[in-house]
Amino acid sequence: MIYKSLNKKSKPAKFEEAVVRGIAPDRGLYFPEKIHRLPASFFNDIETKTIPEIAFQAIAPFLEGSIPENELKKIITETLDFDFPIISINNQIATLELFQGPTLAFKDVGARFMARCLGYFNQKNTSQKVTVLVATSGDTGGAVANGFLGVPGIEVVILYPKGKVSKVQEQQLTTLGKNITALEVDGVFDDCQDMVKSAFLDEEITKQKQLTSANSINIARWLPQMFYYFIAYKELKKINKPLVISVPSGNFGNICAGLMAREIGLPIDHFVASTNINDVVPNYLKTGIYKPIKSTPTISNAMDVGNPSNFIRILKIFGNDFENLKQTLSGYCFTDNQTRKALKEIHQISGYVADPHGAVGYLGLKKYLKDHPGKYGIFLETAHPVKFLDTVEETLDIKVEIPNRLKETLTKTKESIEIKNYEGLKSFLLS
Repeated sequence: MIYKSLNKKSKPAKFEEAVVRGIAPDRGLYFPEKIHRLPASFFNDIETKTIPEIAFQAIAPFLEGSIPENELKKIITETLDFDFPIISINNQIATLELFQGPTLAFKDVGARFMARCLGYFNQKNTSQKVTVLVATSGDTGGAVANGFLGVPGIEVVILYPKGKVSKVQEQQLTTLGKNITALEVDGVFDDCQDMVKSAFLDEEITKQKQLTSANSINIARWLPQMFYYFIAYKELKKINKPLVISVPSGNFGNICAGLMAREIGLPIDHFVASTNINDVVPNYLKTGIYKPIKSTPTISNAMDVGNPSNFIRILKIFGNDFENLKQTLSGYCFTDNQTRKALKEIHQISGYVADPHGAVGYLGLKKYLKDHPGKYGIFLETAHPVKFLDTVEETLDIKVEIPNRLKETLTKTKESIEIKNYEGLKSFLLS
């Protein structure tokens, strides 16, 4: 499989090269040259297939020629070795829990898949370490740190905005040590992301270090997120209603993967991009004008993104056809007050404790289903509510039980390096 830069100024790359680079030399995101289609017969008995079997069929063509079949099956099995429960909220809405992995966030799947792919590729590279450079608005950092912890030949550098991630999230990305370093940035997530992109284009750095990114701009982080949507369809096919999926959206990698799953044949009827007040995409879907903004902090901080990188991939999937895109994707934005009310509503009607991101997803789904009553919807629960303990406990007036695997992390000492700007990152990488 060949990947091309969406900026169209770099040479095509094979999967391995695109993963190691993270971003193309022209600063464009990589996108597959061909998109395969799964046959309709694949879905006729999908409920009888195992999740690893389904995942392999979905992603294997995207890795053709890069990883042997047996090795890829091993990577997939290790990546998906935890549960993905679907919990009913009412007779028209359920939630798919994506936070049952080691760091209690949906990003575990992409991070684990990428770490194993890069570990496989790096077996052949004994002369130079690979530096994984990643910006995080909350959960990406912890998931990437855990996924790459102790992987030979890999160093991980995580940039996160000071004071704008939850305490739990900060502990998960600043307490691991070993080959993981956390840089605390005086700014917002978009500043962190811009620094990462700039480092990839800085020849002073790239002459000395082999950089790659573990954000969802990296195809090995982005594509395995397709698995969630196949899991949802496998479990809900029996309902026999058009399926709508609402995705809490920040950098738009997750929902982009869902739209790619649909493009290769998965019968999802409609997608809802649910955002907080950082509403670039919902506004685009109303006006046809894409206008990046400076991100604003909210209680759903992983979605505090003012210029979502992956939206250009969504446009590519739809051939930049605005009207065609609107037939498949709706977008709604919500305030923190609306999010808190949704947390209460979900808890009152079902007893379910959502996190703020899931609550935003619920609101978007509820708004869409109001005008489409014959459909069935799920919203994605992308993080365990314990990661947003203050907000959830204060809003619901309950105590959230801390999972055992998190208790030890919360007792560790934070270790981070503060930087103010790109020069601080550059100085660290060259030191």
